[in-house]
Amino acid sequence: DGFVSIFDGKTLRGWDGNPEFWRVEDGAITGQTTKENPTKGNTFIIWRGGKPADFEFKVEYRLRNHNSGVQFRSWEEPEKWGKWVVGGYQADIGDEVKGDEVKYDGMLYGERFRGFLCERGDKTVIGENHKPKVVGKVGDADELFKHIKRDDWNEYHIIAKGNVLSHSINGHQMVECTDNDVQMRRKDGVIAFQLHAGPPMKVQFRNIRLKELKKANPMKEKAGKKKIVFIAGRKSHGYGGHEHNAGCLLLAKCLDENMPNVETVVYQNGWPKDASVLDDADAIVIYCDGGPRHVLNPHLDAVGKLMKKGVGLACLHYGVEIPKGKPGNCLLDWIGGYFETDWSVNPFWVADFKKLPDHPITQGVKPFKINDEWYYHMRFPQNMEGVTPILTAVPPDSTRQRPDGPHSNNPTVRSRKGMPEHVAWACGRPDGGRGFGFTGGHWHWSWANDNFRTVVLNGIVWIAGLDVPPGGVPSKTPTFDELLKNQDYPKPGNFGPNQAQKLLEPWK
Repeated sequence: DGFVSIFDGKTLRGWDGNPEFWRVEDGAITGQTTKENPTKGNTFIIWRGGKPADFEFKVEYRLRNHNSGVQFRSWEEPEKWGKWVVGGYQADIGDEVKGDEVKYDGMLYGERFRGFLCERGDKTVIGENHKPKVVGKVGDADELFKHIKRDDWNEYHIIAKGNVLSHSINGHQMVECTDNDVQMRRKDGVIAFQLHAGPPMKVQFRNIRLKELKKANPMKEKAGKKKIVFIAGRKSHGYGGHEHNAGCLLLAKCLDENMPNVETVVYQNGWPKDASVLDDADAIVIYCDGGPRHVLNPHLDAVGKLMKKGVGLACLHYGVEIPKGKPGNCLLDWIGGYFETDWSVNPFWVADFKKLPDHPITQGVKPFKINDEWYYHMRFPQNMEGVTPILTAVPPDSTRQRPDGPHSNNPTVRSRKGMPEHVAWACGRPDGGRGFGFTGGHWHWSWANDNFRTVVLNGIVWIAGLDVPPGGVPSKTPTFDELLKNQDYPKPGNFGPNQAQKLLEPWK
């Protein structure tokens, strides 16, 4: 629970290492040296998604010959050591025999950083003299070694909490170290994998997961709640359409009433005046007009810092459209896709979602169809890397027959007649955060469709790093009177439930 994948299994996106030595092979980050292509010194591939402090880290590894390791709370000095070199704590991996013992597997080593800190089976304390002292045992070194598979896959589990560090391999604790060396110990730093200088070797890492142990404010920590911030755009399209304020308030109410581990805050009519309210957010939901009016445009750098901390982000309906260039690239990184003018289109149509993928966001959601302004042909990463489609349907050919325009049609869309299009998607970011894009939501009445509403509530809970309930986030179907609340425009005198339902035919 709470672990986030920081490797997509296909590319080195989010990782930085010498391409002469690092690649993706068989779904694993692979480092290799050969007799013809040695490394002159230890070299590393570094995760650029952040510098975790307190965390749990899990990775499966396989070593063929020589020595490797997992760096954590580590740092770089490129002007001194060169590029792709780090120093810091290392969870060691070894294939070198010293006498009758295999010394290195499971131990805590200080790369460029005090040397041997805790050998397998030991419990140590590092004092002000920078040296470790054995104060107890977590097990017998030889017996622990029997649980490590040579030339095969093993799982490392690293826990760093305060100044206490622990390693386990295949479920067996290998070391425990308490670092009381105030002068030299590290509170945070980069994560990296090592390729050791010396004999030819090959090491692989897969299924790489991180759970950061955030230090919340005391009241929030006591309650154990996730803070979800809704940012609603200003009034826009007229009665019943693009009801950003009413929509955010309705969704927040559903979460507050049904998810006891969530607290929501809704900021209406644009960006919060005091942006510091986002500093302790676990997730941000944006429902606003897009393009040049998008609320994110003036705040990309500030939001980028939040994303690097692993904050989740969801964008709803027009909120998925943002100008090309830096804004578009940011949204592509943060939520996995966006509406790009002269590429994406925005017709109204009945989307028939006949089959749903197996994903936490689809839990409790049944196949459904509904009329809305479903944008499609989003700008996604090449080969959908890191992105999981959530809602997919085949638009009617009529939606591809409109005249060409920035939002209406283009030759690429026209050439895709009869092909399925993704209108909601999720992504796990290399920085540890999660993103969710949802193109429906033009009509405020759509929130009365239980499946439509549930998939969005699930998506918001998922980006906050919570487990989605097995049956989806529960919520009561809002009544027509409840849907009337908080809308930006007054209700026309002759408008009632029947008129709203006709807009959305078929309703169910």
